[in-house]
Amino acid sequence: MMHNQIIHGEQSADDNLDYSTSSPNWQFSRMWMVRFGTLPRDLRALFRYLKVLWKIHHAQRNNLSVPKLFQEVAQKNRDKIAFYFEDQAWTFHQVDELSNRVGNYFSEKGLKHGDAVALFMENCVEYVCIWLGLTKIGAVPALINYNLRFDSLRHCIKVAYCKAVICGAELQEAISDIRDSEDISLLPLYISGGGEAEFCIKDAVNLDVGLCSVVSTSPPQVHNVNFSDNMVYIYTSGTTGMPKAAVIKHSRGLLAMMAGSCMISLKTSDVVYSPLPLYHLAAGLLGCGQAIISGIPVVLKHRFSVSGYWKDCTKYGCTAGQYIGEICRYLLNMPEKPEDKQHKIRIMFGNGLRPNIWKEFEKRFNIPKICEFYGSTEGNANVINIDGKPGAVGFVSVLFPSVYPVALIKVDEETREVARDSNGLCMKCKPGEPGEFIGKIVRNHPVRDFHGYADESSTKKKIVRDVFKKGDYAFLSGDILVMDDEGYLYFKDRTGDTFRWKGENVSTSEVEAVISKVAGHADVVVYGVEVPGAEGRAGMAAILDAEETLDMEELYSGVMKSLAPYARPLFVRTAKELEMTGTYKLKKVTIQKEGFDPRNIKDKIFFLDVKKKAYIPLSEDVYDKIIRGEVRV
Repeated sequence: MMHNQIIHGEQSADDNLDYSTSSPNWQFSRMWMVRFGTLPRDLRALFRYLKVLWKIHHAQRNNLSVPKLFQEVAQKNRDKIAFYFEDQAWTFHQVDELSNRVGNYFSEKGLKHGDAVALFMENCVEYVCIWLGLTKIGAVPALINYNLRFDSLRHCIKVAYCKAVICGAELQEAISDIRDSEDISLLPLYISGGGEAEFCIKDAVNLDVGLCSVVSTSPPQVHNVNFSDNMVYIYTSGTTGMPKAAVIKHSRGLLAMMAGSCMISLKTSDVVYSPLPLYHLAAGLLGCGQAIISGIPVVLKHRFSVSGYWKDCTKYGCTAGQYIGEICRYLLNMPEKPEDKQHKIRIMFGNGLRPNIWKEFEKRFNIPKICEFYGSTEGNANVINIDGKPGAVGFVSVLFPSVYPVALIKVDEETREVARDSNGLCMKCKPGEPGEFIGKIVRNHPVRDFHGYADESSTKKKIVRDVFKKGDYAFLSGDILVMDDEGYLYFKDRTGDTFRWKGENVSTSEVEAVISKVAGHADVVVYGVEVPGAEGRAGMAAILDAEETLDMEELYSGVMKSLAPYARPLFVRTAKELEMTGTYKLKKVTIQKEGFDPRNIKDKIFFLDVKKKAYIPLSEDVYDKIIRGEVRV
C-alpha cells in the first residue's frame, strides 16, 4: 500500500497504529486519549491562528496593503537595519526611499494601477525595493525565475500580460535571446544593476540612472492600493503544463508574512537568515516579509552557499534560519566544523526536510526547534508544524477540525483522479490512508478564498466541486499526504505531471516539449525517479528511438541551452516502444516504477555527466556509484 512508504522519524507514520483489529472500547478510549493528549498543541495553535485572523481582519477593515503597512514599519524603525546583503546593510529608511523612487519613476513612465511588470533579476536588496516600489503605485510585479530561458521565459512574460520588463544587468543575454519575438520586442526594457555601463541590448533603458532623477517622497498612488488588489504574480508549475502566474493579492501577501511572525513566534529582536531565491513565495514573501511588515532584520544572499550557511548565521547574529529540504541534506553532507554549533539559531523554518534526517540535523547543528510547513504558492490550504514533531509538515486538530477546513480526499492510485462515492461526493481519508490535500474555498474570505492564476483556464483545473455536499468546492493541492491519528500530516508524493528536484518544481510537459523538439519531434515521456540519499526526484526522459538514430550530443546541447539546471533530465532512456492509453496518451506509471537500474531495463540508459559535458552510457558501475553516493547528483 502507498501509505506504508511514509517515513515518520525512523519508522512509517502508521507503524504503531492499528485501525482494524482493536475492540470498539479500546478504539473509543484511544480516541479520547489522543484528543486530550493533543489539546495543548491545538489550543496553542488556535491562539496563534486567531492572532493571525485578527490581524488580517484588521487589515481588511482598514483597507491596508503591504506598501501601506511597510511605510508604517519604516517610520517606526527609520534607522534600524532592514536587510543585510553580502557586505551591505540597508536601513528601513533607505529601502523606503528607493522603493518610493521606483514607484515615482514608473508612474512617470505611464504604468498604471493593475499593470503587470516582469521582474527578472537575481537576489539583491534592490530586487525587494523594485517590487515593493511597483506595488506602491498599484502595479503588479511578475517575479520570474532567473534560471528560465527561451520559450519558458517568453511564456512567463506573456502569460501575465506584462507591460514592461525589468532585467538585472547580469541576465541581459537571456532577454536578448527572446528580444526579437514580436510580443517581447514591443515591451519597454529597463536594466538594473549596470551602473553607467553600456548594455548589449540597444533600446534598453538604464534604470539606475533614471532613478537618480526622481523624488524619493511617497508616491500619492499608494493610498489607492487596496487590501483586495493583486500584489504580485509568483510562478508555479502547478501540477501540469508550463509555469503559471499565481495571483497573490495583498490579502494573501499579508497572510504569508504574518503567519511567519505569529505561527512560529518570531520577534522584532530576531534576525532571519533567508538565502533562498526571491522569486519564490518562501523567501520573497515569507522570508523578506518579516522585515517589510514586522520590522525584523533579514539576511539575503545572492546565492545559497553550503559552506557559508553557518558562517553567515554567526556573522550576522541570526536567530532564525530559513531552509528547503535540499539545503539540509547539503549541510549534513559537509564535514563537521566548529561553526556548526557556534551560531545563535533558536528556530529553523521551511519545507521539504526529509524525516529520516530530521533528528540528525537537529542534533548535529544544535537546533532547538524545526518548524516545517506545507503549502503551495497559490493555494488556500497551508499547514505548519509548530511543535517540531519530526517528519510532520503540519497537523489538523482532532478536537477542532472545522476551525481550519482542510482535508485529505481519496484519489485513484493509477490515474490520480478524485474518487467519489455513490452520491458523487468525495471521500475523506481515514488515519493512515493517503489522499490529496484540499482546502475549502470561501469566496471573499481573506484566508479561505482561492485567487487562482493570471489565466482562467488554469484556475478552473485546480478546483474540485461537490466535495462533501452538493455545490461546495475546494482547492486541489496536487499533493498526496497521509495523516496519523493525532492529526499530524506527512508528505507523500505529487499527483500531477510535476516532480521536485533541487528545491524546484519541474513541469514534465515543459521538459517533454523541449526534448521532443531537439529529438526531431519524437515521442517523449518525462518523470521523476528516486535516487537514494537525494531529496525529491531526479528527472528521467524516455525517448522513443526504435531506429537508434538519436544524437546524444545534440540532445545534450539542446537540454543545456533550453532548460534550467534543475529541469535537465539526469537520466535518458532510449526506448524501442512507449505504451499508450486508449486515447493516445503516453503512459508513464509503469515506466516510472522501473526506475533507472540498467540491470533491470533492456533499453539503453544514459547519465548526464556534467564534468564530461555529455550524456554517457549508464553502466552498472556508474549506477552503483550513484547509489553509494560516490557520484554527485
